[in-house]
Amino acid sequence: MENENEKSVNVAAESVELYPIETVADRVYDGQLDNVDGLQRHLGNRQLQLIAIGGSIGTATFVSISVGLLKGGPGSLLLAYTIYTCMLSLVNNCQAEMSSYMPVTGGFVRMSGKWVDEALGFMVGWNFFLYEAILVPFEITALNLVLSYWRDDIPDEAVVAGCIVLYFCINAFAVTWYGECEFWFAFGKVFLLTMLFSFTFITMVGGNPKHDAYGFRYWKHPGPFADHAVDGPLGRFEGFLAALWNAAFTVVGPEYVSMVAGEARRPRKYMKAAFKATYARLGLFFIGSALCVGIVIPHDETTLIKILLGSADGAGTAAASPYVIAMKNLGIEGLPHITNALLVSSIFSAGNAYTYYGTRCLYGLAIENQAPCFLRKCTKTGVPINCLCVVMLFPFLAFLNASKGPRKVFIWLTNIITGAQVINYIVICINFIFFYRACKTQGLDRRTLPYSGRFQPWSAYIPLVFLTCVAMCYGYTVFLPGYFSTEAFLTFYMMLLVDLVLFVGWKLWKKTKFVKASEADLIWDKPIIDAYENGLMGEHIGFWRDLGNMFGKGFMRSEKVDKEK
Repeated sequence: MENENEKSVNVAAESVELYPIETVADRVYDGQLDNVDGLQRHLGNRQLQLIAIGGSIGTATFVSISVGLLKGGPGSLLLAYTIYTCMLSLVNNCQAEMSSYMPVTGGFVRMSGKWVDEALGFMVGWNFFLYEAILVPFEITALNLVLSYWRDDIPDEAVVAGCIVLYFCINAFAVTWYGECEFWFAFGKVFLLTMLFSFTFITMVGGNPKHDAYGFRYWKHPGPFADHAVDGPLGRFEGFLAALWNAAFTVVGPEYVSMVAGEARRPRKYMKAAFKATYARLGLFFIGSALCVGIVIPHDETTLIKILLGSADGAGTAAASPYVIAMKNLGIEGLPHITNALLVSSIFSAGNAYTYYGTRCLYGLAIENQAPCFLRKCTKTGVPINCLCVVMLFPFLAFLNASKGPRKVFIWLTNIITGAQVINYIVICINFIFFYRACKTQGLDRRTLPYSGRFQPWSAYIPLVFLTCVAMCYGYTVFLPGYFSTEAFLTFYMMLLVDLVLFVGWKLWKKTKFVKASEADLIWDKPIIDAYENGLMGEHIGFWRDLGNMFGKGFMRSEKVDKEK
């Protein structure tokens, strides 16, 4: 049921400039603008689906997960990943409803400013931008480490420079370039995960050179739970917490899908499908990974301990991957090199994706007048070129490898960005609570939306409480006797302090107020999006047909034109 006050807008006939965008050329599609903000809707179904499934999977899923295994044991690791994944599934449930209804550029960031408080939008926008921008040098650092698996004389500077050039080139042209690159990179990640899961099952039942059907042996000895920091029950609980913090760094999803909403070809239909695919990734890839790594090696694996403690080379490389350690223990040759090669492409892809997300987030801030106006400039192909140039400054931080060493930088970046990541999910929950109240107050029946989330509003309240506790406590070890240092405290809690300053500072300067449920703008860009979708003349192409069309027209059976706009 549409809101009674909703207006029907013919964008082509409008002379009012909704956003002061500097664009080289206006894009008109079937009499309607793609967007009112300068971006163009060129991402297809198969691209969005693969981006949703594997777009942000990087080194953490394959390598850093071993830290959680070492500190918590296989039982704590599986339990922690399952709990955290369930929490993010609830967050995904919230964001799917909002993004499918209002697929705008900037995703959840701009929703915060529109439906909650302009100060919150400013805070989370810069939080997410800094988070994405810092992740780019993080992945380049990881890439240097992974390449050292083969040889240690590859210049770090050359790798950093090469990544900077390639990331810029991929993102500087039409978004279809980025979408196509990420499609194939994500396909490679899915293949790698499938290969590693298959390796786990085949070898655990005896399909290995030693014909050792080890099964769940390591769950019995040394056991499912490891002591961390102290011995006894408290140590096992702290081991679980360490595994939970590891999950908070590794498990990601809904925030990334929301950021591509402004460039989806059929936004509401494709976004709904993409968010549904995110459930599969959360459930299968992350929980599956936690289960598999606890099967293939014990948590007290000597090789893993030596690598992570620095007494042996290989930290951050495929050598620290539980799968590669297991392959070597079983005498399997060749497969570790294939794993490392696919890991290189996965890490490069993650850095490329973070470049894209950071660019779009900064652009969203600019069109909301929360970033300098020169950042609104777009090329004729719909790329925020000045925003991209700003984001490309951050990869130069990877040159710190030369002075501090990859492992040191790796730890710094991990701790800093974990706090920022959890804050993003907290804000998504807050966004939905305000959106839910506004719908209820203004009489908008959520059951009529393209995607109506179940178990609402509890699907927002439960993860809100849980993730707030995670954000406050994940660096608790710095407060333990003998563990405190200024450096450790800042790396754990710096983003919390920065966000507090951003929120309070903008609120005081602009004198913003929280948006009342009766005054929330639930129309916003809906008329423009409706006009764009109603103007689409082509037929809706499903994922499998879209995939088949890559091999030529007529490869798959024709589908009827989708009448549901």
